[in-house]
Amino acid sequence: MPGDGKIFYIAGAGITGLTLALSLAKFGASVVVLERSQSLSEFGAGLQISPNARLLLNRLGLDDAISARSIEPTGIDIYPFRRPAPLVTLELGSIMRERFGSPYAVMHRADLADVLFKAARRFANINMIFGVGSWGAFSDERGVTVSVAEADGQSRTGRADALIGADGVHSLTRRTLLQGRQARRQGRTAWRTLLPWSSIEGHLALDRVSVLFGPGFHLVCYPLPHRQQVNLVMFLKNTGAEPLSEPVLPRSVHKSTHIAALLAAAENTWTAWPLYTVAASAWFKGNIGLAGDAAHAMVPFQAQGAAMGIEDAAVLAPLLVRHGSAAEAFARYQDIRQSRVNRVRRISEMNGHIFHMEGPFRLARDLAISLQGSQGHIRRLSWLYAHDAGVVP
Repeated sequence: MPGDGKIFYIAGAGITGLTLALSLAKFGASVVVLERSQSLSEFGAGLQISPNARLLLNRLGLDDAISARSIEPTGIDIYPFRRPAPLVTLELGSIMRERFGSPYAVMHRADLADVLFKAARRFANINMIFGVGSWGAFSDERGVTVSVAEADGQSRTGRADALIGADGVHSLTRRTLLQGRQARRQGRTAWRTLLPWSSIEGHLALDRVSVLFGPGFHLVCYPLPHRQQVNLVMFLKNTGAEPLSEPVLPRSVHKSTHIAALLAAAENTWTAWPLYTVAASAWFKGNIGLAGDAAHAMVPFQAQGAAMGIEDAAVLAPLLVRHGSAAEAFARYQDIRQSRVNRVRRISEMNGHIFHMEGPFRLARDLAISLQGSQGHIRRLSWLYAHDAGVVP
């Protein structure tokens, strides 16, 4: 196999890191995954897996495992502020499989992490080290020397062909080894909670995703039937000193029957997730590189953060195992990925403005959404959903 004899270290056992570990191991490479947490830990939230990401996960043999713990929503209900019924339902379900060859699914982020983790455990050439106290790396032309201090006080040193930082928005790899930028605060906070399935019955459809617009804020509700729960995320502008123990709600929220019902069900169960972004100009230096949020964390208003990390893994793995030089592989990966990621970043930022429009602007927004119809998003986003990152140009 092309990766036989090659060794790679990955910092971070999140969705990007585990997907990359599986992708490299499939080529026969040996992989060591370093994780600071004592065990697999993904902060609870719903996750949308669009066809461009699902295609790649299915190729890793994960289709059945994901299907068992996810739902293919029949659509996305769009609720303008105070509207009792959806303005339009954007079609998902079978049409996504027909158009793009893979489903559009929704699941809990921790469930996807668990699916990836269990798949990785089946590979003898993947070694996962949890509870890492600290680690450092020294790079030269022949590879990377990685020093790891484990939680029990033991230390180890390993030699690898490359190190990939998949360690998230506040990446140590980016900030220290690549001397890259700090993550930037975006002036918004996502407030997240999980509610019992029964709390939403009679208010919103449980076979669809619901998006509820408000002046200066919006809510997204994902069904999670595997858990008999729904995931609720409310995006608000920051109102002052952070972190807050509970969201400071605009007075207008109570003018919407649906939103008021959701807030009453949530009560004080919210957890704050401040939004940060990263726009690293360089994704690598020598044989040390970045993937996922460590390189390009974006606002979540196109639900593509995890998908972009999954795509990164699909592009980067074959390049690393087939190129004699990790630096050449990273350079090619950056060249392939940056323009697409930047396009997704721009549409995500634009959506953030559109979702939170106020006054007459929101009326124009609602009219435009209505005129596009139930398949407008399919035409508008076919470039996103039909993309196959596994086919390297």
